[in-house]
Amino acid sequence: MSSRKINSDSELRQAVIELRPYFVRSAWFSVFSCLLILAPSAYMLEVYERVVNSRSHTTLMMLTLVVLGAFVLMEVLEWARSEILHGAGLELDKQMRDRVFDVIFQANLKKIAGGSAQPLNDFRTIRDFLGSPPLLALMEAPVSLVFLGLMFAISPVLGWSAVVGSIVQVFVGWLNERSTQPPLVAANRSAIAAQQYADGSLRNAQVIESMGMLRDIHRRWMAKQKEFLGLQAMASDKAGGYQAATKFLQVTMGSLLLGLGAWLLLRNQLNGGGGMMIVGSVLGGRVLAPLVQIVTQWRSVVNVRDAWQRLDTLLTAVPPRPRAMPLPPPRGLLQVESLVAGAPNGNQAIIKNVAFTLPIGEVLAVVGPSAAGKTTLARLLVGLWPAMGGKVRLDGADIFTWDKTELGPHIGYLPQGVELLEGTLAENIARFGELEPAKIKAAATAVGLHEFIMSLPQGYDSAVGREGAMLSGGQRQRVALARAIYGDPVLVVLDEPNSSLDEAGDAALAAAILEQKSRGTTFVIMTHRTSVLAVADKMLVLRDGVMQAFGQRDEVLAALKQASEKAATQSRQASSGGLTPA
Repeated sequence: MSSRKINSDSELRQAVIELRPYFVRSAWFSVFSCLLILAPSAYMLEVYERVVNSRSHTTLMMLTLVVLGAFVLMEVLEWARSEILHGAGLELDKQMRDRVFDVIFQANLKKIAGGSAQPLNDFRTIRDFLGSPPLLALMEAPVSLVFLGLMFAISPVLGWSAVVGSIVQVFVGWLNERSTQPPLVAANRSAIAAQQYADGSLRNAQVIESMGMLRDIHRRWMAKQKEFLGLQAMASDKAGGYQAATKFLQVTMGSLLLGLGAWLLLRNQLNGGGGMMIVGSVLGGRVLAPLVQIVTQWRSVVNVRDAWQRLDTLLTAVPPRPRAMPLPPPRGLLQVESLVAGAPNGNQAIIKNVAFTLPIGEVLAVVGPSAAGKTTLARLLVGLWPAMGGKVRLDGADIFTWDKTELGPHIGYLPQGVELLEGTLAENIARFGELEPAKIKAAATAVGLHEFIMSLPQGYDSAVGREGAMLSGGQRQRVALARAIYGDPVLVVLDEPNSSLDEAGDAALAAAILEQKSRGTTFVIMTHRTSVLAVADKMLVLRDGVMQAFGQRDEVLAALKQASEKAATQSRQASSGGLTPA
């Protein structure tokens, strides 16, 4: 019951319901277009009854002009119907594209399935289905009922024969669904898995090439690809058989109805005379036409159904973010209150009861061994991950619930894994917002990058390449650092900012921190290297997610030194067994 309610209230369903005016107009065009299909039959009967008997050239010309006009009108209606459904697709795209684009990032941040490009492909599949043959055939189904009624008027026997043919056609469609759905669903999943594996391999192309892993990687990808192709071939074989059976039924039904009409005519049981034999045969074929179209296009029906289920499930799992009340611009006071947190959708706490306050314009260095929780803390401080307990507050407001569009310009973040987006150096530094040359130059100069950029042929308009491939590791890190301090944010969180920097880069980093600090920027720096400690006001020591020490830098360093000396003394005493010389 709950699943049905979720589906009935889903965003996708509501968006499609709002397209009802498009569907209604298209359905009316379909009705008139399908009725005009009877024009050739009417023309044939009129020619036999009027022209042949009267031998009137004028009647023949007029009838021909009328049927040609009907053909033109039918094509105009078909064109109008296509345009209406194309407009419906554009309207659906307008309603949902921002939401689908946003949900991918939210799913990625929350570490749930769907944080890839697949939802965009699913949305495109749904949008394109609005003008597909199966949907058009579904709109023509009401006209099939009209044709069926006409057949009953000609002869109940012909009408019931068409009903039996329709039931057989539906049964064939059901068999097609039952036999092709499992391999088609499995094939779609295998195709997605193969594509994701290929994308992951491309992202690690340097590692694969340098260590000679290409052959084995290719072998594993081929195994996934062969699985997909095998399942697809199995589904195609089964679907092909049912499509052939469907077409056979449609062709056979037309001939059988013609023969049955002749038999009824011989028994004087056919209303309307001999011409109704041909009309009944034509109408019988049109009754089955929508069903034939749906069965022959069944793969697209299955694809859109699977795409709908995947996207609907993702949209339900990641609901829209509520609109938060606008807050005044922050000043940079950072407060961490009894923070307990782990990875999204995980049950294990990585950060355990961490609490501290960092005044405006101070620099905090967070140190600790690997897997101490520094990166997790960095993500919490900029509001990327939710907390299991406690809060991270910026100027008293919960940073996780703060609207990131509003807060983002006041925050700087340099993740441990530096990633640049495809575009120019200027665009990356300016966060792909409005390009303000003065601010871009100031950020690049602060990290010692301006001279290098000006040495490039295109300067700040130079492309960084995919994921910054045109730059070295140190250059990428400096560009990302310039992006973090662009626009004088009030809070900057840097996760291992000097891991790829040389001595000159270290010096530029320290100078940039001091410059921003003088303007009131609050810094939190996760680091393994001691060079950053020179600019730190406070220091926090993490171990296994627990805060071991926090306070003024010199006091914490002195306490660590004292603890280290004490541990060394105890170690020497233990190794000597407590013996004293004779």
